[in-house]
Amino acid sequence: MSAPTYIGIDLGSTNIKAAAYNSGMRRVAFKSTPVDYIRGGDTVEFDAEAVFERLAGLLRDIVSEAGSGANIKQIALTGQAETLVCLGADMRPLMNAISWMDERSVSECEQLSELFSPETVRGVTGQLSMLPIWPATKILWLKKNRPDIFPRTAYFVLLKDYVTYRLTGRLCADMSIATFSLYFDIYKKSYWQKMLNAIGISTAQLPQLVEPCTVAGSLTEEAAALTGINRGAAINTGTLDHFAGMIGTGNISPGRVTLSTGTVMALAVMTRGDSGHGGKIAMHYGFLPDTRVMLPVAESGGVSLEWFRRTCMPGVGYDKLNAVLNERPRTDIIFLPYIVGTNAPEFEAGASGVFHGLRQEHDAFDMARAVMEGVAFVLRKNCEAIKKAGTVVDSIIATGGGAKSELWCQIQADITGLPVLVPEESEAACLGAAMIAAVGSGSYKSLEEAASLCVRFKARYEPRYSYDEKYARFSRLYDAALSI
Repeated sequence: MSAPTYIGIDLGSTNIKAAAYNSGMRRVAFKSTPVDYIRGGDTVEFDAEAVFERLAGLLRDIVSEAGSGANIKQIALTGQAETLVCLGADMRPLMNAISWMDERSVSECEQLSELFSPETVRGVTGQLSMLPIWPATKILWLKKNRPDIFPRTAYFVLLKDYVTYRLTGRLCADMSIATFSLYFDIYKKSYWQKMLNAIGISTAQLPQLVEPCTVAGSLTEEAAALTGINRGAAINTGTLDHFAGMIGTGNISPGRVTLSTGTVMALAVMTRGDSGHGGKIAMHYGFLPDTRVMLPVAESGGVSLEWFRRTCMPGVGYDKLNAVLNERPRTDIIFLPYIVGTNAPEFEAGASGVFHGLRQEHDAFDMARAVMEGVAFVLRKNCEAIKKAGTVVDSIIATGGGAKSELWCQIQADITGLPVLVPEESEAACLGAAMIAAVGSGSYKSLEEAASLCVRFKARYEPRYSYDEKYARFSRLYDAALSI
């Protein structure tokens, strides 16, 4: 009998990825393809049907690469959350998908802010701000600006909902994705009727809500033909990409923080009960029933180091940067990494980037280290905010581009005072989705069992130097810079 194989699909913002894993969660095939955007002014769109067609092609390639011995038991989805797809009565998109990066609905944010206070929004949805990324604001924009689309829309769905439908013929939305719509009540586990009334739609126009990691059904005959996968393969709704990344790094209980340092820096940590409810950290419906996940996001993550390297150190790659800094002593330079606006946990619109303590003996390499430290100081601020909200933090699991730097991982451990672990599998979201599929098919009793047997780490960095005094100066500099 053929060995069972599980596929994790990551519907990312930059790339669509698919990876196949054997029963021991070892990757046996991987494919990726970019998302092509249509940009204009403040609009960012893409063709949802084209994305599905590309995904079908990836799956055909995955089946070929995995080999004839592969028996695809279950496929689980993960990926971006807020991208909106408008479906007509024939279940086909009426227009391009509106990306979460699209900012056309700024005035609609202002309109909704007049109807709902920040406290009300936070108490229902767990979100802290009225932002144009939310599908609710985009739907209101469509109502006001697209009379050719809004009245004809039978269903307003998010991207993963649409892909699930194309694979199974069932329209459903897992609650960990619905939490990013701004019309889902994460505590009552239902759509927020007052918000639906405000934007002019009904629950009949939205997908059926299901728990994350729910089997939606099996591949349709059409989907099986398009993907080359046997019709008996089940499709699991999975969960949000950040949450799948938590699963793929073994972070499935309170205490650990999964850190993703890419263009932005995102922290994900499961909470106990309703710890943090009503606080200053974004709360989301978790990947396990009736759980919550804190997900603070700092916009100045890897973008700060990339900006500095590109602007002040052209031609210097990250390998050379790390090698030189490994031989350098620490300096007193402090960098406030607020170069692209506000950051969790303060959300101060007036924050900006600052170098402090420069002397003539310093050069660009010293400044680059200060940038790495500055981003790690923001990490510490967020860890402290999570602790203040009532959730214990005992370790950090590092993923993303930042996890490739041994130096940066050590700096993060030193500054936070927490051990930093780096997982063996670089595609944590795909692995997490495959683990969901394996549990969903019964190969493992639970995510806990799957994590204990399948998640492996290749490095661990223990704190070995105290940054307490410099962190205190960083915090004072931040306060002073805001008052200028």
